[in-house]
Amino acid sequence: MIEASSEIRDGMRIDWDVPITMDDGIVLRADVYRPIAEGRYPAIMSYGPYGKWLHFEDNYRDQWQRMCELHPDVPSGSSNKYQCWEVADPEKWVPEGYVVIRVDSRGAGRSPGVIDIWSAREAQDFARCIDWAGEQPWSNGKVGTNGISYYAMNAWQVACLSPRHLAAICIWEGAADFYRDMGHHGGIFCNGFAGDWPPAQIWTVQHGKGRNGFRSRMTGDWVAGPPTLGEEELAANRHDFFTDVRGHTLASDEYWVSRMPDWSKVRVPLFSAANWGGQGLHPRGNFEGFMRAASAEKWLEVHGIEHWTHFYTDYGLGLQKKFFGHFLKGEDTGWKRQPKVMLQVRHPGERFLARHEREWPLARTEWTKLYLRPGDGSLSGAPQEAAATASYSGFGDGVSFLTPPLERETEITGPLAAKLFVSSATEDADLFLVVRVFAPDLKEVTFQGALDAHTPVAQGWLRLSHRKLDSRLSLPYRPYHTHDEVQKLTPGAVYEADVEIWPTSIVVPKGYRVALSVRGKDYEWPGGAGKGLATLGKAWTGVGPFRHNDPADRPASVFGGEVTLHVGPERQAYLLLPVIPPK
Repeated sequence: MIEASSEIRDGMRIDWDVPITMDDGIVLRADVYRPIAEGRYPAIMSYGPYGKWLHFEDNYRDQWQRMCELHPDVPSGSSNKYQCWEVADPEKWVPEGYVVIRVDSRGAGRSPGVIDIWSAREAQDFARCIDWAGEQPWSNGKVGTNGISYYAMNAWQVACLSPRHLAAICIWEGAADFYRDMGHHGGIFCNGFAGDWPPAQIWTVQHGKGRNGFRSRMTGDWVAGPPTLGEEELAANRHDFFTDVRGHTLASDEYWVSRMPDWSKVRVPLFSAANWGGQGLHPRGNFEGFMRAASAEKWLEVHGIEHWTHFYTDYGLGLQKKFFGHFLKGEDTGWKRQPKVMLQVRHPGERFLARHEREWPLARTEWTKLYLRPGDGSLSGAPQEAAATASYSGFGDGVSFLTPPLERETEITGPLAAKLFVSSATEDADLFLVVRVFAPDLKEVTFQGALDAHTPVAQGWLRLSHRKLDSRLSLPYRPYHTHDEVQKLTPGAVYEADVEIWPTSIVVPKGYRVALSVRGKDYEWPGGAGKGLATLGKAWTGVGPFRHNDPADRPASVFGGEVTLHVGPERQAYLLLPVIPPK
């Protein structure tokens, strides 16, 4: 049996395993870090499955050590005893008059129940926790949500439920549309993430692991206890995420619809922080949420480097405190004068220059079409005048199209798209599009992505049988596919396909080249496998864990046939780039 306790340590009042009862009787457990002095304070809350008692280093040692080595401001100013993966450090918030609350989600850590990842049930639990916090005697009635990834993604969902005490949300690298952003990129099952992530990061701290799991360095007790259950019992208390994602192949399935935010109901002030290098999971949701949420007060920030870093640096922490100080405490933090869009514009060599903008996409964008020329493999500003084709194996490296050396430095910042005309020898084909940059010596320029150290400039995906567009939501620079039916191909027939390519930023130096690769499989960095992370794969080849090679989803008989790209006067195939002129 779990009993709540309270103590004073490290300048805080810490209430451990506080019970919060849900509407169906399940009791979730929360840790509440608050100032010692009596008073009414705003709360920063996170709700998720990674274990509120699990220290950052105990399952994410690689990430913690690298972050502290490269960014010494992260561990400074804190004992770091209470650092947890992807949530706020209470030692950097409580002294400034905040209460920090961490809730173990249903079925995870110290909270019993059945795990159903990002379900409507979880969102309802989260909303109840928010209103519970807003009614406590130490609360000023205002609660903000904050955290990375999972702790950001469910903020979109809970905002739709409009909890009475929810006053602001910070979505730090948080996907929103679980089908398009994560589960089925362009309709193609992302088996790498669905298979690797839950066993490594969630099942390891599932409630009931008990003595077979981690012992908390914060409390000395079991992170996912106290009961110790057998593997069959644990399996019965969780939905199989891999099976669920693979089995629900259309975005119109109730599984996905129940997890999709209703943007018209997201009205709370929001701060959306994206990562250029997060292709395969988060940034699309950050951009979509910023553009489509009904909130009258909303801001967008975009940065680079690793997924877990800037949330903890002085740069990221300063933005979070400025935002929450304004909306939760009513302080004059300067947030009223904060630019609506804050970009860390990316240059080769992991160099970023900050710039403020008024909107997204940028109003001064010069939307530039570069036409595919199979004859010489070039990308050209001139439309095609003669018919031509290029073919490749459905499981092959595909074909690439390259610009001449650029005559001037060129900034590409914003969403991208491609229009292709495609035929297949079979009834379907998967298109993997990669926007790349090459130095004058034709060595590819890659970047430290959110996860993989050798990430290309931008990527897009489309299963050709999912080419149907939503006419209401599609934009020239952001095709929006319905994913509500499968339209099989007639072998040999040519089909028009508009492909969404996720937003990016890169200032391409003079003399460099821009390329578009159209492939039959995931991008692979030409330099070979690089070091991964213990939690999600020890070797990565350019896309991190976001692989699409499940044989059940991509049988060779359907997706291994020859694919042909067609161009000509009536088939103007192009890559659309957001070129930004200097201010």
